[in-house]
Amino acid sequence: MSTLGRLVVRGAIRAPGDKSISHRALILAAMCEGETRICGLLPSADVHATAAALRALGVSIPALDADFVVRGRGLAVLHSPESALDCANSGTTTRLLAGLLAGLDGRNARFEGDASLSRRPMRRVAEPLMAMGARIDFEGASGHDGLPMRVHGAALRPIRFVNTHASAQVKGALLLAGLASGVEVVVAEPRRSRDHSERMLMARGVALQCDAQGVTLPAGQRLVAADVTVPSDPSSATFFAALAAMADAGALRLEQVCLNPTRTGAFDVFRRMGVRIEVEDAREVGGEPIGTLIVSPAALQGTHIGGVEIPRCIDELPMIACVAARAAGETVITGAQELRVKESDRIRAVVENLRGLGVAVEELPDGMRIQGGTGPMVGHVATQGDHRLAMAFGILGALPGNTITIDDPGCVAVSYPGFWRDLANAVGPSSHAARAPSPPAPPPSAPPPSARAPLVISIDGPAASGKSSTAQWVADELDVRHVDSGAFYRALTFVALESGMAPDAWTPERVLTSAHRIGWRLTARSVLPMVDGLPQDEALRGSAVTRHVSRVAAMGPVRAWVNGQVRAAGAAVDVVVDGRDIGTAVFPNAQLKIFLIADTWERARRRLVQRLGRRPTDVEIAEEAEALVARDAQDATQSAPARDAITIDTTTVTQAEQVERIVALARATRERLRAT
Repeated sequence: MSTLGRLVVRGAIRAPGDKSISHRALILAAMCEGETRICGLLPSADVHATAAALRALGVSIPALDADFVVRGRGLAVLHSPESALDCANSGTTTRLLAGLLAGLDGRNARFEGDASLSRRPMRRVAEPLMAMGARIDFEGASGHDGLPMRVHGAALRPIRFVNTHASAQVKGALLLAGLASGVEVVVAEPRRSRDHSERMLMARGVALQCDAQGVTLPAGQRLVAADVTVPSDPSSATFFAALAAMADAGALRLEQVCLNPTRTGAFDVFRRMGVRIEVEDAREVGGEPIGTLIVSPAALQGTHIGGVEIPRCIDELPMIACVAARAAGETVITGAQELRVKESDRIRAVVENLRGLGVAVEELPDGMRIQGGTGPMVGHVATQGDHRLAMAFGILGALPGNTITIDDPGCVAVSYPGFWRDLANAVGPSSHAARAPSPPAPPPSAPPPSARAPLVISIDGPAASGKSSTAQWVADELDVRHVDSGAFYRALTFVALESGMAPDAWTPERVLTSAHRIGWRLTARSVLPMVDGLPQDEALRGSAVTRHVSRVAAMGPVRAWVNGQVRAAGAAVDVVVDGRDIGTAVFPNAQLKIFLIADTWERARRRLVQRLGRRPTDVEIAEEAEALVARDAQDATQSAPARDAITIDTTTVTQAEQVERIVALARATRERLRAT
């Protein structure tokens, strides 16, 4: 809690399951013959991407839960997928499965990902796999060595490879390729990388030979199924260790953390900076050491980080850099050039964001130099969709005196869907820190007093008035993000239907019971609702959801929940938002409010054209119009225009014309705001 400008932390946090182990648990279970029970898996967007890719390869992966069983049928059943493997934002999914596919003779797959993943280099894993005999084609622009990429499996040759980048993903890919093809693989490591692959393979009967120089996989090895209990991810726990270190009083217990020595570099750095970290209940589970950490505040001192310790804390360096900004003296990070090819160029992104908050920081080719201080930090953080940046600066934003906005708080779903909830719990109910009205999407802090308030354009109207498609078009024309509030109602309806409860039995409390499954992320042009960390756009537009969404939208507590999500999504950047109540209850201070209306027959015709993809008959239009009249009656309390809204009748106006009108109004509003 925050008391008179002091931050007191208390309580226990179990960060989600380790992401590295979660990926490998699914992949190895798929390769084995027999049952593998997996407990504590991280249900993040990245891990969902691995599960979806394995399903596309022919593996029966059930819904990801706290405790489930994978019934593997061995390598023989794996087949080429019917469509591209969508790896979303997950480099681990891409590289490990590229290794597996490379060793499956006669099978091939195209790997695709989001814009961030597509920028990341894949040649470093492709080259050794091609040296083993696999064929790999980069199918993007000429000279681009990232996704999309197609991997053609083959009967591979043995390889001896020097892992100069200390990449655990490249090492893991080669080991999986060797296993799938039955050949010897030797990976030499000048610097030791994470060894989860080795530990998990040995736990499944593989006779690996490991020493300080690297790892050798003998030819002809077979996997034996083994159950997995996934410990807490030390990278995720690092954020709360940092929070406790920078607090004024109290302590945090971080439970069941993976203490694999290749992963605990950040804790060693914190100890060197003066942080008190105690370990309780240390033990080994499934070949991995785990324990509970008790972290207490400290008088922080700057330090130097580099050399062999970099691979042990590479993912935690953004958080370490943020802690250094609060430490006495100078902190220097070198030898971390690998950060430039992560989800973002993390060196440049961290430096620019710290500098924007008033921190004295210098960018180095392979790291940064940070001068610590105690002054208030005020500003806006551009995450570039990078989950670790959002969480690192979110921790800084929780400190008293700091006012920090995060442009994409929803991107934390990649690795830690419940981050904002856990942060709110750790700092206490009276803290000033930004946190979610309900997880996982937090309202960002208010913009600094000197900053212009974000431009909000609200577009409202009755059902089938075209507000969503119009709003999206307007957002594109204005180069701002589009927020579809109706998508959040549909997401709640979708999870309510999935619960199996009869719609007649739905109450606000029962519907909101599953709200924790819904998050969102900012894409380049929109706010995308996610269910269990995955987009579900097609399912949310299905007939069952459409039939029952009005019932859900009419519930007061549900509207309050959705309004909170929409406000959070639209608080940091310029947005065009559509939906009911947008200009009245959600954004009553929106600078421009539009209310679209149209003749019921025309609304029915437009909806059917969109749904059917053809010209509807008069009978079909009449039936749809009747349904819209009933819907209008049901939505009557939500479909009234704000007093200061501009009403546009679109009955005889093309969509292009209405977009042109709204864009002209928006540009005039922008000019007026700039002049004031």
